[in-house]
Amino acid sequence: MTNAKRTAIITGAGQGIGRGIALRLAKDGLAVTINDLVRAQDAIEKTAEMIEKAGGTCRVTTGDVSRQADVDALVAGHVEAYRGLDVMVANAGIAETVHFMETTPEILDKTLAVNVKGVFNCYRAAAAQMIKQGQGGRLIAAGSVSAHKGGEWQSAYVASKFAVRGLNQTVALELAKYGITANIYSPGVVETPMWDSIDDVVTTFENKPKGSQFAKMLPNIALGRYAKPEDVAAVVSFLASEDSAYVTGQSIVVDGGIYFV
Repeated sequence: MTNAKRTAIITGAGQGIGRGIALRLAKDGLAVTINDLVRAQDAIEKTAEMIEKAGGTCRVTTGDVSRQADVDALVAGHVEAYRGLDVMVANAGIAETVHFMETTPEILDKTLAVNVKGVFNCYRAAAAQMIKQGQGGRLIAAGSVSAHKGGEWQSAYVASKFAVRGLNQTVALELAKYGITANIYSPGVVETPMWDSIDDVVTTFENKPKGSQFAKMLPNIALGRYAKPEDVAAVVSFLASEDSAYVTGQSIVVDGGIYFV
């Protein structure tokens, strides 16, 4: 058993932003449980290896955030190992790149199940533990610039992220009396496998060179570069810290200056 001062769970930690967040929170001194799907076992083990090599404390679990039983088990295992839970980062999410008229009910259902129900499940299970502990806590979820503005090719994803933003605001209102804050981080264009897949679908459809869709976004970014997972992780680090104690119900946009909200 580990007696760390503060602890965190990060879902979808096998790659991209999730991996960046896990590495950053472990570097901040939190003992972390990292979670991803069974099929991402190798990737999440790689994240754990990176954390441990840097001197961090880490546990690895697998499960599907859209299943309440999996999330309940995730939280229970974390608490058994670390004696408590201070931060939940509901990072896991999916994005289907498809035009609205080709978006099937199955695509919509799957997207909402992971992106919205997944956050709901994580928030609910974590909040129950935090209320029981009586010491407050931090609920943090993956938003997106798509939680603020619609975009082509992403109708199901946009709908899910608007829903996450609304859910987060309501949770923040209801749980404030327990000292629990709820905030979301909303990235723009990030150098991750998810953005690579978006580029691949759009350029294939438009018969354009690979990378051209990604490159088309750069002139819209005021700071003149794409985000890296570390840029997003730095904001999550703040939201997970005591420094953010007076911040709740917010969506912090991390896009280098594409949208101003």
